[in-house]
Amino acid sequence: MSVLQEKYKKEVIPALMKELKLSNIMEVPAIKKVVVNAGVGNFKDSKEALEYFREELSQIAGQRPSGRKIKKSESGFKARQGDMVGYAVTLRGQHMWAFLEKLINIVLPRVRDFRGLSRKAFDQSGNYSLGLSEHTIFPEVNPNTTKGIRHLQVTIVTNAKDKEKSEKLLSLMGVPFTKA
Repeated sequence: MSVLQEKYKKEVIPALMKELKLSNIMEVPAIKKVVVNAGVGNFKDSKEALEYFREELSQIAGQRPSGRKIKKSESGFKARQGDMVGYAVTLRGQHMWAFLEKLINIVLPRVRDFRGLSRKAFDQSGNYSLGLSEHTIFPEVNPNTTKGIRHLQVTIVTNAKDKEKSEKLLSLMGVPFTKA
């Protein structure tokens, strides 16, 4: 069991039950999954760069990503049906907790000029999305050998019904939000 998961069970659940005035432990908001998406950009024609990035993303996430292909050709983007446009990884269970712990404690403090995450990135269902401009801030990636810098989108999916509950959950978990 990861440190973050232990913190959730021992500290966050009782605090949320008290703060939200919940009577049943099953009502407490929880993190269901984490989805990591990455586009390949203008390197879609280079098989070597695609494979290299796929390996880097699998090291970052802890499991192999699935490829995302174009469903319909688009001449304006010089993209044909079946071309690879990105990779996605859905993390659940121990992989999810390990990734979140690494993201909160190691990766976000390494972001240049980091002042906290925006509180405006919640959707109506209580899910939180954040964008990382470089994948090289992860400790598994060697910036000297990487073949191009990629952007990542990380979505934390919760079962909270609204933004406020989800924000309280993530704040108690240690996600560094900006000061209101």
